Amino acid sequence: MQAPNDAAASKPVMRPVGPAAQVQAARAPAGPGAGRITLSAVRATVTDMPASGLRTRHRVLRLTFLCCVALPVLLWSAYLFAVAEDQYHSELAFSIRSEEIASAAAGILGAITQVSGGVANDAEILHEYISSRAIVEEVDADVDLGAIYRKPAFDPVFSLGNDARIEDMTDFWNRVVHVSYENRSGIISIRTVAFTPEDARRINEAILARSNALVNRLSEQARHDAIRYAAIDLDEAEANLRQQRQQLADFRAQYHIVDPEADVAGQLGVLTALQSELAQALVERDMLLTYVSEDDQRVMQATRRIDAITARIAEERTNLGIGGEGVNIADVVGEYEGLRTDLEFAAAAYTQALTNLALARAEGRRQARYLAVHIPPTLAEESLYPQRWMLIGLAAAFLAMAWGIAMIVYYNIRDSR
Repeated sequence: MQAPNDAAASKPVMRPVGPAAQVQAARAPAGPGAGRITLSAVRATVTDMPASGLRTRHRVLRLTFLCCVALPVLLWSAYLFAVAEDQYHSELAFSIRSEEIASAAAGILGAITQVSGGVANDAEILHEYISSRAIVEEVDADVDLGAIYRKPAFDPVFSLGNDARIEDMTDFWNRVVHVSYENRSGIISIRTVAFTPEDARRINEAILARSNALVNRLSEQARHDAIRYAAIDLDEAEANLRQQRQQLADFRAQYHIVDPEADVAGQLGVLTALQSELAQALVERDMLLTYVSEDDQRVMQATRRIDAITARIAEERTNLGIGGEGVNIADVVGEYEGLRTDLEFAAAAYTQALTNLALARAEGRRQARYLAVHIPPTLAEESLYPQRWMLIGLAAAFLAMAWGIAMIVYYNIRDSR
């Protein structure tokens, strides 16, 4: 009775294979909990799934990484170590100093009229000048920048082209000449890179000479401006002084007074005495009229005396220059005091302008601004440029970042479809 069973057992059974079979086997009844999917079965299913899609994506990522990151970095490294020439640097640091001239004679007028120049502004001008096309042309005329930076036989990245125009040379200049300016201390630092240490120092020496020439030109221009403005102030002060003197002379001619204060004091004393005498004569005539008639000889004599005193008072008023109608003594004296004050102020301004002109000419004989060199052009003993490992690291980081962003964008777009 067991033969059929043995035959059936020996007969091969066709069973499904693959993940479906594993899931079916996991669901097959096997005692308690039959029909339940076990965690080990799910893990086996996921492990045995075909990975053709993942492998294709991985191959694409690896291929693009090799083409876009690894290969360019290797080529760039080979160029830096096999082709790029060693470069040497030269350091230079200086600042602009100014000699301030303090004058004890300069008072309030000097503080108002004096024009001061800022040294910080000169340092900023010099900083911009070192990075400009003007100094490139001047230094090229001194040391021949084209011959210096065309020395490598083949170095298209770090050397100057054969037919470089002035614009190209200016751009290349800002690559090899690094200028920094410390605003607080006013120190300008320069680091120049060249293919030989001697060339780097020659370029820095040329920069120092041209910067010194620019500072001298600025100082000379400031001196000329100071003298010119001082001369203009002196001419204006002199013209104002002449005008005030003429106004005072016209006043004296109009009122016939040399010194109104002294003249008025004296004339007022005479007028006061005459007016007192006139009052006394009027009283005496009134007393005579109390007991005699107007035809009396004594009354007539008193009247003639009164007329004489009145005429004298009128004449004295005319001599004062205030005999005209509507003229007040206080107004005349006030006008004179105003003219005299203006004359004194004009005289003081003229004296100060003359002093400023003398100081400007004295300052023009000396160098008010000069270039103080803190670090003279140095001569390098070791090549520090180009910084190969830093350039390689920057290139690798930039390319890897660009590659990663490109892959993320690409797969997001593809998966969204």
